[in-house]
Amino acid sequence: MGQQQLLLVILVTIIVGIATVVAINTFSSAAEGANLDAVRQDVGNIAASAHIYFMKPEILGGGEQDFSKMTFRNITFASDTISGDAYIAGNQNGTYRLLNLTETSVDIEAYPSSLEGYEHGSGAGSQKLTATVTRDNLEWTSNIPID
Repeated sequence: MGQQQLLLVILVTIIVGIATVVAINTFSSAAEGANLDAVRQDVGNIAASAHIYFMKPEILGGGEQDFSKMTFRNITFASDTISGDAYIAGNQNGTYRLLNLTETSVDIEAYPSSLEGYEHGSGAGSQKLTATVTRDNLEWTSNIPID
């Protein structure tokens, strides 16, 4: 093989290697974005179920204008696991917590499975989405950079 052909083979190998690394990084970013979208959808579903619970009379299993007794066991949410106290639930998308349950509001924290979060034990510094549900509103906050 001539020197020119050898240089071409090396150049093609380097270009293919760089293209492979770029493709892997692109796929990883897309998978992470899809997971964040799924978590946002799950939080929206939990918020809708919380609102239904809030409006439903107690005799029908609702809160009768009160969020304070709500758990994952008395709302509709497709989870794989629910903790013993029923304030933490998880599925393939992430881990979800019900916090600050009062008569007028409830906070939902979501830790996406694609990011370092609650299930990994990283605690206060972990990346999460938070939604506060009230009778008339759903307010989002996040410490995850959203492009």
